[in-house]
Amino acid sequence: MKKLLVITPVKNSIELTEKTIRAVMSSIDEQQMKYVVFDDFSDCETAQKLDALACELSFEVVHLSNFIESPSPNYRYILQKAQERALEADAHLVIVESDVVVNRDTFVKLNKTVKEGVGLVASVTVDEKGEVNFPYLFAKKWKEEDKSTKKRISFCCTLLTNEFLKLYDFSCLDSTKDWYDVFISHKSVELGLRNILMMSDKVLHRPHSSRPWKLLKYTNPVKYYWIKYTKGFDKI
Repeated sequence: MKKLLVITPVKNSIELTEKTIRAVMSSIDEQQMKYVVFDDFSDCETAQKLDALACELSFEVVHLSNFIESPSPNYRYILQKAQERALEADAHLVIVESDVVVNRDTFVKLNKTVKEGVGLVASVTVDEKGEVNFPYLFAKKWKEEDKSTKKRISFCCTLLTNEFLKLYDFSCLDSTKDWYDVFISHKSVELGLRNILMMSDKVLHRPHSSRPWKLLKYTNPVKYYWIKYTKGFDKI
């Protein structure tokens, strides 16, 4: 199995982010994995807490404000820097978003699932009751087995294989977009690779914790789409 570069993009929501970070660090094999948290222009309180956690738990924090000036979200920049690091280390890239809590064996399972010809491997997400939730509602009735799919793979908890990283250069990502999981899912398939959703590994997901306005999509869709289009937010 290859080494893993694990990253978490962070934008505020420090209480849930800390749970994400602690779960990741309790699951990491330091000989095989490196963990980097990308702070995407969080407030001062969050930035300071991230630095304190980094000292306590021994992971790396990259404050984007030290390198760029473009406002959050900066997922394109994060993906580009992460791809560079993963390729330099000959590693797979794993994205764990800041509203997800992984299991102790999540990274081992992700890595073991990688085979030649696989582009993305994702853990299915569940709520506190263990029920499959957004963004994998399409898999709600699937059996508990790993399954290839051409449907969207989210970046909630997802491994992008070294094979895929070598085939597609993230500098080509559309700079007018905010999020890239749908595009990258389809690009992987377009390049002839298989994407796998692991129903055998369920990770806890609290959707949109860092951007709570997006929850309006489920509670007040009219207001959500008004904000989305009038303010130019959430471009996929």
